Amino acid sequence: MITSRVFVLIIVFTCLSGILIYRLFSLQIVHGEEYLDGFKLKIRKERTIASTRGNIYDRNGELLAYNELAYSVTIEDVYESGRTKNDQLNGTISRLIDMIEENNDKIINDFDIVLDENNQYAFTVEGKTLLRFLADIYGKSKTEDLEYAERTATAEEVISYLAGTKKFAIGEYLDPNDRTSDFIVGSGYTKEKLLQMVTIRYAMSLNSYQKYIATTVAKDVSDETVAMIMENADVLDGVSVTEDTIRKYVDSVYYSHIIGYIGKISDDEYAQLSEEDEKYSLTDIVGKSGIEQYMETTLQGTKGTETVYVDNMGKVIETSDRKEPVAGNNVYLTIDMNLQKAVYNLLEQKIAGILVSKIRNIKEFTLGENESASKLQIPIYDVYFALFNNGVIDTGNFQKDTAKDTEKAVYQTFLNKQASVVDMLHTELATNATTYNNLSLEYQMYELAIVSMLEDNGVIMTDEIDKEDSTYLAWKKDEVISLQEYLTYLISKGWIDITKLSLESQYSDSEEIYARLIDYIDENLVKDSYFNKRLYKYMLLDDQITGAQVCMLLFEQNIIDGTDEEKQAVQSGSKSAYSFMLEKIENLDITPAQLALDPCSGSCVVTDTQTGEVLALVTYPGYDNNRLTNSIDSDYYNKIYYDLSQPMWNYATQQLSAPGSTFKMVSAATALENNVVGLNETITCKGTWDTLSPPARCWIAPNGSHGPLDISGAIEHSCNYFFYEVGYRLSRNNGVYDSDTGLEKLAYYADQFGLSDKSGVEISESAPKVSDFDAIRSAIGQGTNNYSTVGLARYVTTVANSGNCYNLSLLSKTTDADGNLLADYTPTLRNTVDLKQSTWDAIHLGMRKVVEDKDYYKDLTIQVAGKTGTAQENRKRANHALFVCYAPYEQPQVAIATRIAFGYASDYAAQVTKDIVKYYFKLEDESSLITGTAESTNVVQSAGD
Repeated sequence: MITSRVFVLIIVFTCLSGILIYRLFSLQIVHGEEYLDGFKLKIRKERTIASTRGNIYDRNGELLAYNELAYSVTIEDVYESGRTKNDQLNGTISRLIDMIEENNDKIINDFDIVLDENNQYAFTVEGKTLLRFLADIYGKSKTEDLEYAERTATAEEVISYLAGTKKFAIGEYLDPNDRTSDFIVGSGYTKEKLLQMVTIRYAMSLNSYQKYIATTVAKDVSDETVAMIMENADVLDGVSVTEDTIRKYVDSVYYSHIIGYIGKISDDEYAQLSEEDEKYSLTDIVGKSGIEQYMETTLQGTKGTETVYVDNMGKVIETSDRKEPVAGNNVYLTIDMNLQKAVYNLLEQKIAGILVSKIRNIKEFTLGENESASKLQIPIYDVYFALFNNGVIDTGNFQKDTAKDTEKAVYQTFLNKQASVVDMLHTELATNATTYNNLSLEYQMYELAIVSMLEDNGVIMTDEIDKEDSTYLAWKKDEVISLQEYLTYLISKGWIDITKLSLESQYSDSEEIYARLIDYIDENLVKDSYFNKRLYKYMLLDDQITGAQVCMLLFEQNIIDGTDEEKQAVQSGSKSAYSFMLEKIENLDITPAQLALDPCSGSCVVTDTQTGEVLALVTYPGYDNNRLTNSIDSDYYNKIYYDLSQPMWNYATQQLSAPGSTFKMVSAATALENNVVGLNETITCKGTWDTLSPPARCWIAPNGSHGPLDISGAIEHSCNYFFYEVGYRLSRNNGVYDSDTGLEKLAYYADQFGLSDKSGVEISESAPKVSDFDAIRSAIGQGTNNYSTVGLARYVTTVANSGNCYNLSLLSKTTDADGNLLADYTPTLRNTVDLKQSTWDAIHLGMRKVVEDKDYYKDLTIQVAGKTGTAQENRKRANHALFVCYAPYEQPQVAIATRIAFGYASDYAAQVTKDIVKYYFKLEDESSLITGTAESTNVVQSAGD
């Protein structure tokens, strides 16, 4: 029965409700950007419309980079704050990931953590970049504010922190009905999916300061993904499918180092770009490297805008006030697309040919104490191991359910070896304590792997160690103590971070700490990539894994194509693993880049001698920038980041080495212009130059000498004796030898030829180094001289045109979207080298004679002038091979600088350059030059120049 009091309350509530309902239906009550339309929350926001990025073309108008329409998947945080928000948001993201991957589309991974080949979390950045990343993760404005535990956090610790309850709560409670129970980070997810979840949640958190900003989860998704998301819209709150554009690169591997790629803007990039143009926002996609980065503000268009009304679930209700975006401008390069590709392929063929010529059917090779690096050989077992070491063979696949017979057999052998070695190391650490220098080389490697792991994981606090400490030096330098003694000493000095060891008490004594440290090593060493790879090395050397098994792994993992007959031949032994492997390298089924043995890289720069335009700037190996732009292919990025051939490094602009004898034209000019050598004067090479102590040898000694040579003859024969004498004469000051005097004179002309600063190309380039030590050896291109391939290209361009030193350029022009010219980028003249004509003539003649002496150049119908150079970097590795030249000799059109890193002999660089000349001047059919097989290596001269 309703009382009168209750009845009155009902009447009042009904009246108030009627008034409220009337107002809701008749008025829009605006509250900031949110207002009610009927019972429905309606949100108004201004949305930007991305512009189309400008295209990139080569000098002939061939398309290199363009845009393609695509669909992207985005998510907005439309979830109400509260205890269940993380559960709801994580559930939506998890379902979304499953839908995207079900259709073989990729989740964006622009996070600085990936899963490595051992399925362990690993950083993809290091140094200052890593510290900045960690500061952002832990909410520190400055890297200096990071606590030690934060600064030394491992990738796994970062994931655990972000997935923990203080952040995104990605996992499960031990008791799902009790939130006071322990939270298990990542429970219910694979490591890969946990990383994806963290990546998306972290990206969303960066947008959290702006309401209704969407985070892109996947780009360029299929129609199937679009349909699936639309069908499941009711369980995907905040998820949208938007029209977008993606960046595409043509034949990307050839141009990736020049063009670069695009990606999400960083805080530092935003700070810089927004100063130049206020149109930038923290959600923009910008150039990350190469021309895409250098010409960012030119290529980036002007965004459009529109007013959007959405409901409280983030679904668009209506749009209005649309302002169309304006496309970016187009960029034309000086690069010749076809020449660039041809040079790349010719380099790869020659490098493969060098490898084939050096591989021997042996297990190990040791260079004799007095033997030249040119005598180095490559054991076939190094080739087998390289396939494991550089991740060509996917060892992670061995333990999968889909593993094939050889994979399973090799994996079982590996597990047995791993258990045996870990047990032996445990005994060493706990009991034996053998001094490092008394261990076998194998176990020395394993102990180094332990120390490296402890340092990388922050257990050994490297910043705290006194590098002058006697015990530290006894381990690091003298190698006369055991690893047990070293680690116990680190504990006693407080140089071990015990917080990493999960000790029950922070007041544990040294013995307890050391015992826990051994446990830590046992637990983590089996997950360490470097350690596990060393196991494969010794399994191969001990014939626990055979060469035939390595070949079968290549078949089973579809790394190479092969017939059933080939497989049977390898299995039966009718074809040896050695022969099979050589054949695959010869046919480039296995490339030098994959093996990452010496040599595995090279570079070449071709310029127009009359303009300074760069016609080709080639780095081998390249990478596929299509897989890094738009949405990063994390598996691919992880692979090339750890690739030992360093495909993301621009060898043409960033690798520095001594120029070797290619520097001798500078020395010749310095000598003639300073009148320390007469034009027709001869200096007699005796093999060993002993004017000063210690004596210095010419490369021809001790087997002979060059005899009397003038300046052109000294260049022709690359006579070190002659140029030692030049360096000495340049250094005489009032009759007394003074190295600095000679260095100053050499540096002046090095600068005149453009070797003292960067070449001018509009991409990342290492600064050169003109020698400041030992004038005598600097005159032959040693000392501390260090130059990039593009720097040597500017130098030889200056020589070719007799004095015009240009600031090289990769840019030709820019136009608007309609083709109207906006800017012309003709290279500027840096300086003119003022030499006597007789000096130029002597240099040109010497360079022409260098090429005339090479039998393999005699079939050319165009005359070439050049200079070889050999540069030693490490006696245990082959020398760098260099060659600079120009052609035609009478009226130079192009200059070329070629370097094969660790390429043994300069003749190899000269040989591939000959093929480049043939291609450029159309002296031979392209199909006969670019065969797709290893180029034979017939060294005519093995001079140590």
